[in-house]
Amino acid sequence: MEKIRMITPLVEMDGDEMTRILWQKIKEKLILPYVDLKTEYYDLGLKHRDETNDQVTVDSANATLKYGVAVKCATITPNAQRVEEYNLKQMWKSPNGTIRAILDGTVFRAPVLVNGVSPSVRTWKLPITIARHAYGDVYKNTEYRVPGAGKAEIVFTAPDGTETRQTIMNFDGEGVIQGQHNTDKSIASFAHSCFKYALSVRQDLWFSTKDTISKTYDHRFKDIFAELYESEYKAAFEAAGIEYFYTLIDDAVARVIRSKGGFIWALKNYDGDVMSDMVATAFGSLAMMTSVLVSPNGQYEYEAAHGTVTRHYYRYLKGEETSTNPVATIYAWTGALRKRGELDQLPDLCAFADKLEKATIATIESGKMTKDLVALYEGEATGLNSDDFLDAIAQTLNTL
Repeated sequence: MEKIRMITPLVEMDGDEMTRILWQKIKEKLILPYVDLKTEYYDLGLKHRDETNDQVTVDSANATLKYGVAVKCATITPNAQRVEEYNLKQMWKSPNGTIRAILDGTVFRAPVLVNGVSPSVRTWKLPITIARHAYGDVYKNTEYRVPGAGKAEIVFTAPDGTETRQTIMNFDGEGVIQGQHNTDKSIASFAHSCFKYALSVRQDLWFSTKDTISKTYDHRFKDIFAELYESEYKAAFEAAGIEYFYTLIDDAVARVIRSKGGFIWALKNYDGDVMSDMVATAFGSLAMMTSVLVSPNGQYEYEAAHGTVTRHYYRYLKGEETSTNPVATIYAWTGALRKRGELDQLPDLCAFADKLEKATIATIESGKMTKDLVALYEGEATGLNSDDFLDAIAQTLNTL
């Protein structure tokens, strides 16, 4: 069979641990037999990031700016234990945070729905898409361990040297300080992306922060969204028959749980990180959550919404069998291939991405799945190891 051609390469960002193992197997079993795959490869494995002083992460993001579409494997964000385990030079920051800072834009995350796996929230009937701001806040923070008594201040120095100071805390003993920031430009890009995405899918857009407590920081997000909606998007929303509204995040959580789904929930960076995991798990599994970073300039970076599955990796290193769910990683590949096909006007590549997703869902709905889904499945199910599940998808793919 002649392989499907590509013109422009994808930026391929390899990752860590069990997802790195699955990454190669997905390519070997589900993509390379069918697609003449062209990628510009970057190894974002933790050891290589350390060897390059994290320059490889920056290079991969810049390549995404150049080529327009990237696909990323899950990566380790090291903590103190990882620094010791991998003998790192330093505690490198989140590669996702670095990439998002360079690309800007918004992360859209939505669950993969399967007949036979019902949401644990009984009212949910339609997918809930999380729109997560992709810049700043805790992911670009500056932290300090306070050694003892003293005064902590925020100091802003204008270009003319004028200083503005605000006291954070008069410490009478040890403690910690964290400084966060965001920019009007990035918040506006986030808002534009959310409004445009809502119009493209004709779904209501909710936005929530905690502006009653964060009266300057969070309130700035609220104001920018409101200003842009009124000046640029209100008429289009009304014509499309969809709604935009703002509410406090605690109220939004209550509304989400009582809803039937079928809307976009826009959140700040950390809130989006947490709530996307909640939504994914309630719909079935974190391994069934798609994720795409969309930059305001039209670049796309597809990835799984979960981590590197460390526990399974340690078992894999011992030679033990693992049953790691690869669906979100498969969907990262299909999303990137489809977008590459759309941009390069390659309908066969788009059709292949659709076909692989259909084969993945059909395999699960036939009762063949990884063991994390067996307990959730409402019917007869066979729990397969990772290799056998990928083989089953390949068999289904060949029948479509």
